[in-house]
Amino acid sequence: MANLRDILNYYQKYRAIAILSIAAASLFEIIDLVVPYAIGQILNVLSNQPVDGIVQSAIATISQLTQTPVNQLFSLAVLLGLVFLVTVVRAPVQVRLSWWFHWDIALRTRRDHAQKTLEKILTLPLEFYDENNPGRIAGRVARGLENHTWTYPEIAGQLIPKLLRVLGIFLIIWFIEWRIALLFLVSFIFILSFSLKDLKQLMDQERRLDRYMENTQSRTSEIITNIKTVKAFATEAAELKRQRQRLDRELQVVIYRIHLGYVKLATWQRTIVQFCVFAVLGLALATTLGGQISIGHFVTTLTISSMAYAELEPISNLAEIFARRYASMLRFHEFMQQPTGKDAASLVNTSSNIGMYDFTGKVEFSHITFGYDPNRPVLKDINLLIEPYQTVALVGRSGSGKSTLVKLLFRYFEPNQGQILIDGQDIHDLDVAGYRRRLAIVHQEVDVFNGTLLDNLTYGNPHVSFAQVEEACRIARLDEVIQQMPQGYNTVVGERGLRLSGGQRQRLGIARSLLVDPDVLIFDEATSSLDYESERSIQLAMRSILGTRTTIIIAHRLSTVREADKIVVLDQGKIVEAGSHDELLRQQGIYRRLHSLQETGELLS
Repeated sequence: MANLRDILNYYQKYRAIAILSIAAASLFEIIDLVVPYAIGQILNVLSNQPVDGIVQSAIATISQLTQTPVNQLFSLAVLLGLVFLVTVVRAPVQVRLSWWFHWDIALRTRRDHAQKTLEKILTLPLEFYDENNPGRIAGRVARGLENHTWTYPEIAGQLIPKLLRVLGIFLIIWFIEWRIALLFLVSFIFILSFSLKDLKQLMDQERRLDRYMENTQSRTSEIITNIKTVKAFATEAAELKRQRQRLDRELQVVIYRIHLGYVKLATWQRTIVQFCVFAVLGLALATTLGGQISIGHFVTTLTISSMAYAELEPISNLAEIFARRYASMLRFHEFMQQPTGKDAASLVNTSSNIGMYDFTGKVEFSHITFGYDPNRPVLKDINLLIEPYQTVALVGRSGSGKSTLVKLLFRYFEPNQGQILIDGQDIHDLDVAGYRRRLAIVHQEVDVFNGTLLDNLTYGNPHVSFAQVEEACRIARLDEVIQQMPQGYNTVVGERGLRLSGGQRQRLGIARSLLVDPDVLIFDEATSSLDYESERSIQLAMRSILGTRTTIIIAHRLSTVREADKIVVLDQGKIVEAGSHDELLRQQGIYRRLHSLQETGELLS
């Protein structure tokens, strides 16, 4: 569970320079108090009242150094010089030492943690993405990074220095009259303690609201992703009504609970502050009339106490801003604390230490048992040997475990029992990034990035030659598609490849897989959602690949797997049949029954 310590550690890398810049900003806030103090001393000089001992000593020292007699004019000149020094001279220095570093730290940490966030995204296990859609993840990350970036200059550059400024004011008033300082201290502690108590309650409400808003944004993201389905079922009005209700609930909570809470808190604070200012005025006036303090001290006390109480409003505003952002920052750290997948460090390794492998393509599943829930196995004691350059098809009803077997081969998950060997080596002992680079897969829905055809083709191997790209496109029968494109290989395909048909995306996926020259190539339902003509093109492309490397084909349409060297039939997580197409038809088993059903379906259509 994330907490305030995680937010503070966000800036840990720049702690030294942060302490320096905060100290500098605080020092300048305290130096500001020299002006009202000097004004009070000037009033004493003008009214022929004695100045403080520290001021007398300073005037005397400067008099000796300059060989100038001490008189009223000289005393005024020294005090004016002090005011000039702490206002005009310090102005350019303050900007450089405080604001420059506050934003420099904020922007650098944003860069650093944006990189860490991307690393986290790349190394989270697949099951995390099964439970959280892209809109939810992107929203949480964006809000967290943005609020951290804006919060640091405000808290480090303003809130902390202002609190130290109030402490400085307390010390000056204590030096002048301890009774006024005591009243000042008690009032401040009273106001801040009650303010923090109310803020804590409001922060809890902000946190619940942040979760609710995250769900609303997640639904909006789903609407965008599934907009074709929304329009196909004419549910625009229903989706609008649903989201409108959620937004109305958000507004009710924001206005009548959270915002109203901040308004009540500010109203209460302002009333108490004005009462305290009046009390300080009365006490200061009484001590002046009683002769305990001079007129200059009266003016200084009243001025700096008013300055201190005036700081309560910006301090409260900054605290309110922090409270409003606190929830989203915690949610960001909760995301960053999600457990990464196994071998995560290897997956994001940018050095040259990634394992380099060259396999013959011999794959063996030995006594594999696996379940997403260990108590409900999906695969049960699977034993399967795939020889180098052999083409093996996995068929069976939906849910029989075909795709799960491939996920285990890619090490997306680890088997509960058994081991998977490639060329006799346990894949668990191999560098996961280097191992996966010797595999390639063509999914039912090929993922396409918003870029050119060439960018997508070379995604897995950016160093491939253009001649190799053309050859892979010829084998995948994508070359005939590219010839029809307006800019050929430089045609931009749009987000998720929306400018390509399903069959074109499949061919692109095949060509992209060939360009990494894998030792093992998997087709996962590569033709199940295509029309007959597209399916025929993909089958021809697959046929030209068979025998060039170890190939695993997962298919519902049995016409895709007839030429496989071995067809493996899975049912309820077990291998129930294995053999060639003709052998399985003679066995009178599940394969023959599936084949008959599909043949009948084809005849009926």
